[in-house]
Amino acid sequence: MERQFEQQLEKLKTRVLKMCSLVDEQVDLAIRAIDEENPALAEIVLEKEKKVDKYDIKIDKICQKIFALNQPVAMDLRLIMSALTINTNLERMGDIAVNIVENSKLIGKKPDWINKTHFAEMAKISREMIRLSIDSFIQDDAQLAKKVIETDKVLDNYNKENHKILIDIMRQNPDNIQTAVALLVISRQLERLGDHATNIAEDVFFIVEARMVKHKYEKYLFGEDNDTDDDE
Repeated sequence: MERQFEQQLEKLKTRVLKMCSLVDEQVDLAIRAIDEENPALAEIVLEKEKKVDKYDIKIDKICQKIFALNQPVAMDLRLIMSALTINTNLERMGDIAVNIVENSKLIGKKPDWINKTHFAEMAKISREMIRLSIDSFIQDDAQLAKKVIETDKVLDNYNKENHKILIDIMRQNPDNIQTAVALLVISRQLERLGDHATNIAEDVFFIVEARMVKHKYEKYLFGEDNDTDDDE
């Protein structure tokens, strides 16, 4: 029975890692589709969405099976619980990649003024956050997870600055509105990718350190105990 449980856990890890690989590739292709002005890459992103959805279902099913047939405890229980939420975040990342390529069709040829935005920096940071969050899961590395969480604020700030820059570009020339709006949406989507990578990093902390860090970064990650307990 114990051997069967270990095999089920290994199958779960394998499926999550496959899902990670698919979504990472989707995001990379979506960003390249814009950067290289290549609609063929956008079509590949759309094709991979079906595979991502299949793995989403497979991971949910194996988690349900493990819970039904076993009584996991400690780190095994945390792994299974986290696999469910990591799976959800990965599936949403895949949806975001699709949204990015759909908006890229409204851009076509990149305008010269795109260099005034932080699109390139956001694309680089979001991809790095995704890969680090995946690596932190593969390696059970809480320090890598911490690095992802720390980086999220940088991505948030770039998104806010992009909003101001693109609004100004639209005001200066109404002909830029369609492209600027599409880039506004894409900027927001890149910021959301960072949020989902951060969610995965939080789950890695839960698996490895047995601590919930959501909304408690200062206390658990940065040593600033400003927590006030409002529970009564």
